[in-house]
Amino acid sequence: MKKIRSKTGRSTGYVILLIAIITTIVCWDELGSLVRTGNYDNPDHMVETIMAKSATPGVAMVVSERGKTEFQNFGYADVNHKKRVTEESLFELGSTTKAFTALAIILLENEGYLSFSDPITDYIPWFEPTLKGEKVNITISQLLAHTSGIPPWSIRLIPEGTTGDLLEKTIHTISDIALDTYPGTAYHYATVNYDILAMIIEKVTGKRYQDYITESILVPLGMTDSYYSTGQEKESDQLTKGYRVFFGRSLEYDAPRYYGNIAAGYLVTNSKDLERWLNAQMGIGDIPNHLLNAIQQSHQVDIKTAGYIDENQYYSFGWSVDTKNRVVSHIGANPNYSSKVIIDLDKQQAIFVLANLNSTAPSLIANNIYENMNGNPMRKFMYDDEYLLIDLVFSFLAIIAVVILCLQVIKLSRGIKLDLHDEKTRFRIKTTCSIALILKFMLLVLVMIWPYLINHDYFVIGVWMSHSILIWMGLAALNCILSIIMNIKTLHDLKASRSRPLIV
Repeated sequence: MKKIRSKTGRSTGYVILLIAIITTIVCWDELGSLVRTGNYDNPDHMVETIMAKSATPGVAMVVSERGKTEFQNFGYADVNHKKRVTEESLFELGSTTKAFTALAIILLENEGYLSFSDPITDYIPWFEPTLKGEKVNITISQLLAHTSGIPPWSIRLIPEGTTGDLLEKTIHTISDIALDTYPGTAYHYATVNYDILAMIIEKVTGKRYQDYITESILVPLGMTDSYYSTGQEKESDQLTKGYRVFFGRSLEYDAPRYYGNIAAGYLVTNSKDLERWLNAQMGIGDIPNHLLNAIQQSHQVDIKTAGYIDENQYYSFGWSVDTKNRVVSHIGANPNYSSKVIIDLDKQQAIFVLANLNSTAPSLIANNIYENMNGNPMRKFMYDDEYLLIDLVFSFLAIIAVVILCLQVIKLSRGIKLDLHDEKTRFRIKTTCSIALILKFMLLVLVMIWPYLINHDYFVIGVWMSHSILIWMGLAALNCILSIIMNIKTLHDLKASRSRPLIV
């Protein structure tokens, strides 16, 4: 018996050692970036360090101070073809698109087409959300400020697709949604608020949302390279490849398209065009008066209708507004792109950072650049990127699951041997196996349903998060099933052994 256990122990050790060696070889660069310090001594070093630690392939940045603009580019627009990022490289903006949508609503309000206080049903009669079973009205201003009461998890209800009817289908999908709070009483960031605004724009103007934005905002500002990603357009040669993190590496990722979410995250642009957008926010450049007035209006906060985020921090017109320091900002995230914009209206300072990976890298970079511009120390890199942390945690769990799976396969292949010396031993084994069987079954169910417990589903995880989660789920489920089989077999053998004499 000791010899058998010794061989099993050596086999187990070899398996664990082999997995550790393979993991180290595959992830050598990533492991190195984890242990290296997160300090930096200048802005360029800061950007490069954050990119390395977050596995971000490419970053484009435009910095404007009192009308003087600087473009900075790092890394690759296409890793496989070694195509570098330039100021002409195109990125999806993610939620920094929302400021364009809100600006369009302001223009229409100023032209008398609508009023911020109008209920949605004036334009979409069949939109009838409920609160505690009762139908309630939501106003345009509540959509703009994310105080509609629509729950944040509603993002998973947006159907995938690129056909022209997807915007209306998206709104139909949430038309009878149960609200979290009464409209106007609390701030809850829900991306579909701005998709509803897009439909209102279409109803009022008789034009496609993207056409109205192009004609009324992009063209007047000279943003001629910018367009909306609908899945119907010809892909530009300047469009960067999107990526996502997987086992500490960035892998090219052609994410699904969501035409119905166009107004909340699918403006495609580059640093050159964003220079015009940033300067327009600060009143710099040749801007039509009506558009300049609307832009300045978008920075104003009506405390009664804005979404309260934190002290002196409100959400209004597609911007997070620091009312004390007169700074407007926003982050953006699509499944394979991310961005961050900061504009100090009084100091005439602006930063816009784009990345072709969904991570907090643009936010960390933009915040550090802003602090550096104002003579403050840059923040050391911290592992507070939820997508990076999720990948690291579940990559580690997946490796552990592989080890456990190998051990279970080895144990199952060797067969289960019962050492039954007396009835007490028989009872102990039976009790242990029975408890293990129940716990493993419960764990199997939990592994399979946990995404729904946090208002997600498999599709959302597959689109937005690292595939290391799905790999771990599959391995964990397989381990549970093997363990269940082994315990059932043990109980069966235990029952069969009653007809045989106990070992003395």
